[in-house]
Amino acid sequence: MPDATPARATAREAIALLTGAAGFTEHRPPPSPLPPDGPLGWAGYDAARERASARTGEEESVVYGTGVVGDYPCVLLSFEFGFLGGSLGRQTGDRLAAAYELALTRRLPLLALVATGGSRMQEGMVALTQLQRVAAASVRLRAAGLPQIAVVRDPTTGGGWATVGAGADVVLALPGAQVGFAGSRVRPPGADPYAYSAEGQFAAGQVDAVVPADELTATVTHWLRALGPHEELPAAPVPGALSAGDPAAPLPETGREAVARARDPRRPRAEAYLADYFAVRLPLHGDRSGSTDPGLLCGFGLRSDGQPVAYVAQCGTPTRPAGYRAAARTIRLADRLGIPVLTLVDTPGAANDAEAERAGAGAAIADTFAAIAAARVPVTTLVIGEGGSGGALALAAPGNTHVTVDSYFSVIAPELAAAILKRPPSETGATADQLRLRPQDLVDLGFARSIVG
Repeated sequence: MPDATPARATAREAIALLTGAAGFTEHRPPPSPLPPDGPLGWAGYDAARERASARTGEEESVVYGTGVVGDYPCVLLSFEFGFLGGSLGRQTGDRLAAAYELALTRRLPLLALVATGGSRMQEGMVALTQLQRVAAASVRLRAAGLPQIAVVRDPTTGGGWATVGAGADVVLALPGAQVGFAGSRVRPPGADPYAYSAEGQFAAGQVDAVVPADELTATVTHWLRALGPHEELPAAPVPGALSAGDPAAPLPETGREAVARARDPRRPRAEAYLADYFAVRLPLHGDRSGSTDPGLLCGFGLRSDGQPVAYVAQCGTPTRPAGYRAAARTIRLADRLGIPVLTLVDTPGAANDAEAERAGAGAAIADTFAAIAAARVPVTTLVIGEGGSGGALALAAPGNTHVTVDSYFSVIAPELAAAILKRPPSETGATADQLRLRPQDLVDLGFARSIVG
């Protein structure tokens, strides 16, 4: 039987860790018996199931039902790794599909506590096709605007990782858990074990957070509160918004001064704005394609008034393709769940090195433009520093962009504009003036709605 450490807890121990005294009400799907020794007639399969049941007290590798985490009701499903390695067979698929349907019917978030070795080979293709059932059930939940959160335990591999785990909206992992599509016995010889760990998957942008067991209940509670479901929410207020004609600090007199102030290392950066704006921040991490961009922060936050807001914030560095993909992921998730979005723009532009081009910079930027253009929820933008060309504009909300007194926005940096026009460096300041990139110019041009002090 698995040891009782949090990552290797039984299915019911994992549920109890989160629900505590609030309790859990188990559900079961209608009986659907298997033929003797399963659909393949695999000799000894019935006996193996009986031994697994005697050892664990479970009839299958998944337990599901309704419960309360913090103050938030949800549907929980939990894998029992002690039952044939938490593997997925047809009856496991019955339970998983029923759990998703229960969440859909009750309009509740789905919380999956995953620990699995993959599809059950004693049931062959019948077992493998359960992954298609799970994918279809997950799509129905997405279409209904209901969130899916996965907590991946030790181990989470194979098809269970590639559907219930990695297919969730938010993926949390317990420290030290084995996480990866390939299980330990089917990897290439000499494969780096770190790549198959919770920490390695976090570094690769596949996991949103590695959460110690004693912090898991609080973290999941915050996520349930942030993701809803919610009634219709108002637009995200602009951080520290003032009227367009009454900024708290003096406006720059020249374009050169506007650029210098935006590039001043002493001005507030994204971290300061987010810390002031949110009481709780819940980061989303990585682009789900193997990369991260530390210069772009994404996630959901809870304001002091309890309102959830999704955020995408540039940190003053050239934004990389992974950052744009993470931004698009965040905006689309917020849109699906009906949560307003706040974007903070601060970049000299998109990364333009060879690595960025190989990583699909153009496609990633295009996808971010598309995510904002398609958003049905309110998107609010505050330009807090440099607004460098299309790399910044991709995160700006049309018709709802505000600027700080320490910001500028331009079709191109004035130095580059002067170079293209074959002007000497001494004319960079005059070029900046011609570009009309100051905060007050941006309001006059109709690009920005207000100036924030």
